[in-house]
Amino acid sequence: MEEELVNRAGISYRAIPAAGVHGVGLRALPGNIAKLMRGVLSSRRILREFKPDVLFFTGGFVAAPMALAGANIPTVLYVPDIEPGLALKFLSRFADVITVTASDSKKYFQRPERIIPSGYPLRADLSNWSREKAVSHFGLDAATPTLLITGGSKGARSINNAVLKHLTQLLGLAQIIHITGSLDWSVVEKAAQELPAELKSRYHAMPYLHEMGAALAAADLVVSRAGASTLGEYPLFELPAVLVPYPYAWRYQKVNADFLAERNAAIILQDELLNDKLLSVLNDLLQNRNKLEAMRAAMKKISHPNAANVIASQLLVLAGGQPL
Repeated sequence: MEEELVNRAGISYRAIPAAGVHGVGLRALPGNIAKLMRGVLSSRRILREFKPDVLFFTGGFVAAPMALAGANIPTVLYVPDIEPGLALKFLSRFADVITVTASDSKKYFQRPERIIPSGYPLRADLSNWSREKAVSHFGLDAATPTLLITGGSKGARSINNAVLKHLTQLLGLAQIIHITGSLDWSVVEKAAQELPAELKSRYHAMPYLHEMGAALAAADLVVSRAGASTLGEYPLFELPAVLVPYPYAWRYQKVNADFLAERNAAIILQDELLNDKLLSVLNDLLQNRNKLEAMRAAMKKISHPNAANVIASQLLVLAGGQPL
């Protein structure tokens, strides 16, 4: 995915052989270790050609070969989730500076003097969207509450199913922007077509949305998973959230959700309770403007709109330059 995005932006890209070694099974382990070794050799060739002044890592096993090859080069690591994954913990051994979304991440690392809370870096174009512009973009009613439902680029089937189960009642509470992901789009599209005429105009469903800033700016409340981007995007737009951590992976999303919930910016709804509790939770929030405003204010306190500059400054300083 990264290769496609980087090439589309017109930036030179070099791939590095890599593979995971944790939890892959004994049969796959030798081959994966061999691939990592090839990745180290490939990384050394790239370093000889490119001669970087500083390295920047954001995690993933694909970064391990370059970290090993560039062990003597100044390095900045960025940790997006509150709790780092195994790859990030490994990479932290090579980092001169570790930038983190929130200071809560410090407890997961040794040598806290290396750690700089930066916030979550965001695309600058997100700030191009005002509420008025976003409402016009979707053709929404500015006087009606707007509920955003999203499961990420692939969607979240359990969230989609719970929404469809209560769709008529939810549309009685708010107009809805529903970003479904591609896997469930045909089912959601069929449900949208079967809505009564008076509700169709309140339901804005789509499999994917490139202008995510528009949806975030238009919404009064969001229902979503709790990936790392929620720690940056929702605070930027002061957007109260009902977070449904993905239950079939390690606890990164739960820790992210706990971080926001402990600060009264979000409410956590367990995945297995979606069908039974989603409607009542959303009804309570959408009918309680004071609660939503309090959550909005709490989100605003978490926002770090200059996070990208903080990280970039660390890179520049380690490379021998001046901070931004």
